[in-house]
Amino acid sequence: MTLIKSISGIRGTIGGPQGEGLTPSDIVKFVYAYCATLPSRKPQPEGNRQKYRIVVGRDARLSGEMVEHLVCGTLVACGVDVVKCGFASTPTTELAVGFASADGGIIITASHNPRQWNALKLLNDRGEFLTAAEGQEILDLAETGKFNFAPVDSLGQISEHDFTDEHIDSVLALEAVNTEEVRKAGFKVVLDAINSVGGIIMPRLLERMGVQCIILNGKPSGEFAHNPEPLPQNLNELSSRVVNEKADLGISVDPDVDRLAFICEDGKPFVEEYTLVAVADYLLDFYGAADTVSNLSSSRALRDVTEAHGGRYHAAAVGEVNVTTKMHEVGALIGGEGNGGVIYPASHCGRDAMVGVALFLSQLARKKLSASAYKATLPQYYIAKNRIDLSDQRQIDTILASMKDHYSSFKVNTVDGVKIDFEEQREWVHLRKSNTEPIIRIYSEAPTETRAQALADEVISLARSIIDR
Repeated sequence: MTLIKSISGIRGTIGGPQGEGLTPSDIVKFVYAYCATLPSRKPQPEGNRQKYRIVVGRDARLSGEMVEHLVCGTLVACGVDVVKCGFASTPTTELAVGFASADGGIIITASHNPRQWNALKLLNDRGEFLTAAEGQEILDLAETGKFNFAPVDSLGQISEHDFTDEHIDSVLALEAVNTEEVRKAGFKVVLDAINSVGGIIMPRLLERMGVQCIILNGKPSGEFAHNPEPLPQNLNELSSRVVNEKADLGISVDPDVDRLAFICEDGKPFVEEYTLVAVADYLLDFYGAADTVSNLSSSRALRDVTEAHGGRYHAAAVGEVNVTTKMHEVGALIGGEGNGGVIYPASHCGRDAMVGVALFLSQLARKKLSASAYKATLPQYYIAKNRIDLSDQRQIDTILASMKDHYSSFKVNTVDGVKIDFEEQREWVHLRKSNTEPIIRIYSEAPTETRAQALADEVISLARSIIDR
């Protein structure tokens, strides 16, 4: 069984001994710590209210209802009012913090992790993930075991509200979403909703945009039809169905609908790295030169597209909170991660597949091109994703330091691991350590698939030689 505690929340496999799996006692102590630290993040509740108000939403995974009862019960026991959203995507819950004038939010989802996992994602009063310092404060308090719950006359209360339509309304109200052009285009799409909340919200958005939608795995049962991460190797059924239905596009979302990947009309992947690139290309066309942000492991294509439009590209450490922090810092028009995560501040500062779909369809309608033809107009790169498994966690820092020295004649970034940029060849390799396992993740990118893997092989060979010294 596995329990992972980090500054962005707590996640683990359901069941097992306390501290090893995600058990009821673990959930209670972390929700308590979240409540107890509310005053340090927000000295007073919103408006004239006497009690803090927290929204709670969940995806459809099997343990969701059980975890929801524990979360809501603990919030009430802490004297906090709860707005229970029920089935809700991660971006819906993030937006609901604002819709409900709440003081924060808790999302019950393990995102792309398999069915046995669940997690608590913690939000501030802007519906954004907590900072590293705020997350650490919660981790520290949860481990003290010193809890002090509210007396009976001060218990919180629970109300319920479905924010799905408010989310859809907010997407369609975005200036850059051209619903009329999308409707005229008469798109036909196949949606793979993985049997989670994407099967509730995504078809309703597409219907309102005049898009014919064929749904795969649309029942929010939590029985994921395949590995829930929206990667090409997990989307074979979607690819086949797109071709058989003669659809214009395949759409895949993960269980909490914050990541997005497309399948072209010919059944081939648009590639999840290019979801953000395509949306950025559209917005930079629409608004003109602007700043963009992605993490260090994301495709160089975003930088190329941004600079081609006269804008400035910025890189952040891996992790959504790091990307949004950099976006706030530079006032970015668009940002996100190469895993299919689109963050559009005009909507909210969180990954949102709904926003991504609406903007992508607006671009296809504007370009009057098929998905594959449009993909061919973008800068072409290939990413190879590898890892080195080590027997000793202590070897990681030795390897990273040696890599920095070995490639010192090139552009090296050490903000998050070691990234070496080979500017003249338009190639890079990024080495990052795992926080939970003795692993170094190695992502490399080049203009050809063969070269991307060769670059990774070169680095892996060097790493192994360092270990063997």
